[in-house]
Amino acid sequence: MGSTEWMRNGSMIVFQRSTARRIRVGKPRVRVWIKLLEIPKPLLYASILLFATLGVYSLSNSLVDVPIMYTFGVIGFVMRRCDFPVGPVVLGVILGPLMEKQFRDAVSINQGDLSIFVTRPSSLSILLAAVGAVLLPYVPRIIARLRGKGDSDRLVFGGGDED
Repeated sequence: MGSTEWMRNGSMIVFQRSTARRIRVGKPRVRVWIKLLEIPKPLLYASILLFATLGVYSLSNSLVDVPIMYTFGVIGFVMRRCDFPVGPVVLGVILGPLMEKQFRDAVSINQGDLSIFVTRPSSLSILLAAVGAVLLPYVPRIIARLRGKGDSDRLVFGGGDED
């Protein structure tokens, strides 16, 4: 038997033992989690709000952060009610500062001249793709108005009778 076979068999035994231990230790705790689900929702929401407030205040010991947290909570609630997609918002929040820094760096390297974004082929193609992605949902409506057919509510490429 080679050393790789011993390693593979040994890791399999360790995995099986750790899984069995997790089941043995975790099984009695399932009842605790089930009891947690029986807490009334108003009490659960109030405790989440309390712990979130304590957490935000404890980070900087400043009461200014607490209303900011509540404001973003209300914004998130409204966005959830209005069916805003979460993914683009999270991407914007995470990547926004990075994009802003890169934009400032590019402009400062070019001594404040914004033409760098349209004179280079790669940046121009990315810029045109972004503009196209923003305008593409409105193209069928514009074409329908130009043809005199009224408003088209959905994005249709082709005859539209494929449904």
